[in-house]
Amino acid sequence: MSGPQDLRALASRLDREDRGSAVVEFVFLTVVVLVPLIYLVLTVARIQAGTYAVAQAAREAGRAYVTAESAESAPGRAYAAAEIAFADFGFAGDLEIGCDGSPCLRPEGRITTRAQVSVPLPLVPDFARAVVPLRIPVDSTSVSTVDRFRSAS
Repeated sequence: MSGPQDLRALASRLDREDRGSAVVEFVFLTVVVLVPLIYLVLTVARIQAGTYAVAQAAREAGRAYVTAESAESAPGRAYAAAEIAFADFGFAGDLEIGCDGSPCLRPEGRITTRAQVSVPLPLVPDFARAVVPLRIPVDSTSVSTVDRFRSAS
C-alpha cells in the first residue's frame, strides 16, 4: 500500500513537471487572442476615420459652395474645403457636386455634395491580396440650401 509519503512524492514530482507551462500557455493565448483583437481595433478605427472624413468633406464642401460670392468661385471653394477635410484625416478622396436647378446659387437652391474615399485595410500581407479586399469604399452625401435672402447670381 502506498502511504502519505508516496502521495506527497508523486504530487511533488507532478508539480515539478508542470512548472513553466502556465507561462507558455499564457503567452500562447495572449498571442492568439490579442493579435486579432488589436488588428480588429486598428481596422475599425481606420474605417471610422474614413467615415468622419467623408461626412466632414461633404458637409464643408456644401457650406463653402452655398456661401460663395459668385457662381464661378463656388466649385473651387467646395473642392478646396473637401480637400482640407480629407487631409485632416489622412485621406485623398473624391467629391461630386450637383444642384437642383439653374442657376445653382439662386435663393433656396439645393446643392448636393457627395464625398467618397476608399479606406485601405491596414497590414494586409502580399499573399492575402488575391483573397481579401484591400479597400473599403465609404461615401457620404450632404444637401445644403442657399440662403433664402440671397440675390440670384
